[in-house]
Formats: sequence, C-alpha cells, structure tokens
Amino acid sequence: MPFDQVQSEVPTVSLLGLDFADLSLGAVLGWLAARPVNAPFGYVVTPNADHLVRIQRQPGLRPLYADAMLRLLDSRVVARAAKATGLPAPAVVPGSDLTSYLVRQVIEPAEPVTILGMASEAVDALAQRWGLQRVAHYNPPMGFERDSGSMEQAIRFIEDNPARFSFLAVGSPRQCMVAHAVALRGRARGTGLCIGASLLFLSGHELRAPRPVQRAGLEWAWRLAQDPRRLARRYLVDSPAVLRLLRHEARAKRQLQ
Repeated sequence: MPFDQVQSEVPTVSLLGLDFADLSLGAVLGWLAARPVNAPFGYVVTPNADHLVRIQRQPGLRPLYADAMLRLLDSRVVARAAKATGLPAPAVVPGSDLTSYLVRQVIEPAEPVTILGMASEAVDALAQRWGLQRVAHYNPPMGFERDSGSMEQAIRFIEDNPARFSFLAVGSPRQCMVAHAVALRGRARGTGLCIGASLLFLSGHELRAPRPVQRAGLEWAWRLAQDPRRLARRYLVDSPAVLRLLRHEARAKRQLQ
C-alpha cells in the first residue's frame, strides 16, 4: 500500500484538543521505517504532561503540535489519569523508547543522521556507541529561538543536511518551533523527531530510569531525583495541572451527552 494511504489510516484518539496516534511502539516504528527518505519533511512530537499544560497556558504553541505529522502521547500518568476520569486515552509511546529503537534497529550505520542540539562529546559518544558513521551535528546557542539569525541557521542546518531521520534535541518548545518552520518552508525531506533528552540516554551521558520504574509511571520521579534543581518546578508545580485539565474535559463531555 502506498505510504500516503497508510498515513491516512492512522487511528487517532482526541485528548485535550490534540489528535494522538493510537498505535503501539512497534506499529509506529514500522510506520516511520516505511516512510520514503525523499518524502516532504514531516515531524513527530511526543507531548507529555508538561507540554500539554504549556499548550493550554500558551495557546500560540498549539499549531506546533497540531501541525505535526504524528503526535504520540509520552506519559503513562496522563493516560491513566484520562482513563480514571472516563476519557479515552491513546496508546503511550515514550519518545525515549521510540528514539532507542530507531537507533538500535531501524537506522543503518552508514546512512546519514542529522542531530540538532546536544554537546559535541555526547554526539561523539552516541556515534561511537551505536556505530553511526555519518552524523551531521549542530548545537545552536542558548536562546537561539529568540534571535532570527540564529533561528534561521538552525532551520538551514536541517535543510542542508538531508537525512531519513533528523533528531531535534534542543528542548521544548524550541525543537517544535524549528520543526514547524522547516515543514512550512517545504525545502527539507525526511522525518524530524522532537525528542528532547532521549539521545543523551543512548550516549551514556544520562541514566534512564529502570524498566520497572518506567512501567509504574514513575519515570518523572526518577528524573526529578537526578536533577531536582532543574526539574522541581516542572514536575511538582506545572505538570500536575494536567489533572485539572483532564477533569474539566471529562466534565464537559458528560454535559454534552
């Protein structure tokens, strides 16, 4: 079946104003692997609780997610909370799992890979550890999204280094801003993945939570323990607001029934 027909048949579940793909990790990997390398640039986002709260507080960010080629829910906590309130929840596909399987099982060692973000030493360790032979890398300066020249340089880097997979690892919402701009210009090809710190786990520069902790939906607590100064506000103040948003949506749907 042609890929454009496969794309149109991706099942979705609506949650907090976004249509999430309701696909297993294996199905997503097959979907991305089947996408032609010369296909027009499309990007994948993996919103978690923090992203969903930020979208509600800053509506101008919504198009960055709504215009993505594929939206995957990256939060077991959100999925379980949605179900507890009576809302349908899509399959959870953590961005770190997706990135790991792409690097380990889908990407060929000799094919080009483009990475925006991360320190050079982390990229070097990633390439050595997983045998990646053709990595194009650029780490834009802090605050690049607020400077038109620096933002243009980041966009041009993606366009000038075509690859089947481009990893955008400059944090949210910056990575989505770059991916959205690249897609709108229509010059680039391939698939962009807005994956935050996922490549740092594969490089060995950050330690991911053990599998039992992940399955329990407590990976956020593990990350908080690793870096409390940077993550305390995100996980203890901002992200819990998603529970109120879910309750409000569930109540609104019940009133319409």
